[in-house]
Amino acid sequence: MQNPKLTAITMSAKDTIFSDPQGKIKEFEFDQQVVEVFPDMIERSVPSYKTIIQGISEIAQKFVQLDSNIYDLGCSLGAASFAIRQKLQEPSCQIIAVDNSPAMVERCRLIQASYNFDMPVEVLESDITQLEMNNASLVVLNFTLQFLPVTKRQTLLNRIYQALNPGGALVVSEKLQMDQPEFDELIISLHHDFKKRNGYSDMEIAQKRAALENVLIPDNQQTHFERFKQAGFAQYDSWFQHYNFASFLVVK
Repeated sequence: MQNPKLTAITMSAKDTIFSDPQGKIKEFEFDQQVVEVFPDMIERSVPSYKTIIQGISEIAQKFVQLDSNIYDLGCSLGAASFAIRQKLQEPSCQIIAVDNSPAMVERCRLIQASYNFDMPVEVLESDITQLEMNNASLVVLNFTLQFLPVTKRQTLLNRIYQALNPGGALVVSEKLQMDQPEFDELIISLHHDFKKRNGYSDMEIAQKRAALENVLIPDNQQTHFERFKQAGFAQYDSWFQHYNFASFLVVK
């Protein structure tokens, strides 16, 4: 039976943040306004988001080791963390969910307090590029790396590699830039059509795209693969893709 307290906490208002004309569009940030509509926003904006979350929990079953740590970096409201927790429920492991948005962390902690599973989840407000990590069997970067400055991405992956135990895994989900500009525009248009089918107007799509322009900087697949290799990983490939949204499985 669904926890009524949890349902109340996770209920999402409809995302109308960009529904009115904005004279000056400010850069997108994960503030309280976004937190209030985030589940609706992510569901209507990221193709197959629930499928990716489910897949991460299934990957966790293959890679999580006893007495180890699981890191969810850029956890937002903890969707990946709680999906892993529901699948595993292994009290010898600990999930460490980390985000630098105070509003996200506050809401994530409320959600965490509503669960009653054996496996602990620690929700931290922290800069993931400075986070001390160790004894990890699984690290998740679910649409997180794309929001970091490009110059910090390789360093973070290097640190994750060092924190992972042999046989541990990293899941990286990202919005991709296609290699060929014309093809990139085609895939972007397919994504915009997806958003329109989910009720977003052309104005909402355009204004959000402008707000994200200097905040979300996508890489192409080859750039991701080169970073994984440079960090020291020998095994990596995509396990899922829908339009320009992909998820990679990277194994130490």
